[in-house]
Amino acid sequence: MISKNDLIGAWELESWAIGYADRDDLSYPYGEDPQGLLVYSPDGWMSAAIARSDRDQFPADVPYRKVSDELKGRAFSTYFHYAGRYRVQDGDVIHYVSMSLNPGFPGTEQLRHAELDGHTLVLSGKDSVGEVERFHSLVWHRSLPTEDNPPLETEA
Repeated sequence: MISKNDLIGAWELESWAIGYADRDDLSYPYGEDPQGLLVYSPDGWMSAAIARSDRDQFPADVPYRKVSDELKGRAFSTYFHYAGRYRVQDGDVIHYVSMSLNPGFPGTEQLRHAELDGHTLVLSGKDSVGEVERFHSLVWHRSLPTEDNPPLETEA
């Protein structure tokens, strides 16, 4: 069974697939090659960010605050973030959302079943949209230092 210590650190997203109770196909809300970062801190905080890998860039010659609402809307629809406290209980992790890009998410509790196999973490959950039950599966890999991505040096 997973423990809090198993989660602590940074995780990079491999996939997010959604299955449906009323049909056999899957959907991929941020495409089949999403980007994501999930961080669990030792003091009980978490942050999750997910985006399509093919997001449109804003015009380089336009300041952010002057970018059109249409372009900002497209950016919003290709990015997902929330953060808050978390705890582990009976093989599940519960995220207590305190802030989110989606204004309807703060104040919610997000229950995820957690399975760990080496450096691969699978978080699964379910929800309903109307009458349809949906099953989410997110596959994460522990982010480890590499030659191209060494740990940052800290000052003593």
